[in-house]
Amino acid sequence: MSTPDALTLANLIERSGGAGRAVSTRDHCVPLGSFASLSVFGAERERFADRSVALYVGDMAKAAAALIDLDGLARRILLCPPGWDAAKLRSAAAQAECDALAFDEASAAPTLGVDVRLPVRLPLDPREAFKQTPIETEWILPTSGTSGPPKLAVHTLGALVGAIGEQPLQQWATFYDIRRYGGLQIFLRALSGQGSLHLSAVDEAIESFLDRLGASGVTHISGTPTHWRKALMAGAASRISPAYVRLSGEIADDAVLEGLAAAFPNARVEHAYASTEAGVAFAVDDGRAGFPADFLNREGAVQMKLVEGTLRLRSPRRALRLLGADAPALVDAEGFVDTGDVIEIRGDRCLFMGRRGGVINVGGAKVHPEEVEAVLNSLPCVRASRVFGKANPITGALVAADIVLNEPTAPREGLEREIIALARKQLPAHMAPARIRFVADLPMTDAGKLSRHG
Repeated sequence: MSTPDALTLANLIERSGGAGRAVSTRDHCVPLGSFASLSVFGAERERFADRSVALYVGDMAKAAAALIDLDGLARRILLCPPGWDAAKLRSAAAQAECDALAFDEASAAPTLGVDVRLPVRLPLDPREAFKQTPIETEWILPTSGTSGPPKLAVHTLGALVGAIGEQPLQQWATFYDIRRYGGLQIFLRALSGQGSLHLSAVDEAIESFLDRLGASGVTHISGTPTHWRKALMAGAASRISPAYVRLSGEIADDAVLEGLAAAFPNARVEHAYASTEAGVAFAVDDGRAGFPADFLNREGAVQMKLVEGTLRLRSPRRALRLLGADAPALVDAEGFVDTGDVIEIRGDRCLFMGRRGGVINVGGAKVHPEEVEAVLNSLPCVRASRVFGKANPITGALVAADIVLNEPTAPREGLEREIIALARKQLPAHMAPARIRFVADLPMTDAGKLSRHG
């Protein structure tokens, strides 16, 4: 529906001015001040008017430019993350009732029965002025699928920027893909501010990415704890000197927070809690894992409570609904979103234990992998760990762990027994790893999270 005062990405850029600002990857640079007369779709841009568009491209600079072009023009935008195959695209496009496709001409265009198909091209091409009143575009964001097949959450731009206040001059970067909720938040912060945004290329090594960020004078940077552990493991953190470091998307344990504080002694290190369905809830910058217990049941725009140990949120920043005929209700009768994240209160602190659906069942006892990882990561010899279940005929499952050592060349004879013994001093017997494997690296999902498939 046309709305004279509809918020659009073009509005965000215009408020702070686009001159001299850009969204860039290794291979492309998109000047933010050019969209009044240029477009990734050129003269054909208007063919997307009032369409439901599946955005399916590789390079994030192309994705960013297409989002700026489509917002306020298209009825819906389905943000297709990297790694989606044709079957997943077709399924999501059907749920989102897509009748148009914006695709990457650098790769094979997927087969999709739509009325309009246009390639996303850089550099930008001239377009004609479009006189239609902007509409409020629906943004369709897939969840990461951590606890099952991805769901499609319907957002508006107004809700997506609800946690973003006035932004000063900040040079932003993120390890995230901007088609994921965490990366999209940074994209919107950058567009709402006065600086530029630097993004990684699909095949770019962490060291090369951080080299680019250091040369560009990046001041603010975000990623998941897994992204940051990989940066610390690569020894590449010294290549940047940020004023602000942000973590989100996973549990931030004390080890990674301490590692970042040591690597960036002059930076403010903050970990935020958000989800695709519930939106941004809060951020904590006191250097401790978890969040203060008095955040629960307090008044404010975002309200939180525990129900049977699981965090629930009520917020104006949440999605409108979930798409699909069989999609579950997004909120309960009181308007709260069930996040599925298990919380334990210890003293004045609420600590994240893990996902409700991600427990390992050891002889009937529940083990949260993240709780075991926090203990392992605190050991002096451990840089990072991944805990998962291994089938066992007696107990049903055993706790197993992949471990990256602080000193990869250190002697390993007896080290497995030593680590297990240290873990058993801090954990009940059923939670301590029964098997350990030393690895050079840990697998990561397309969403930037630790892959938990053993």
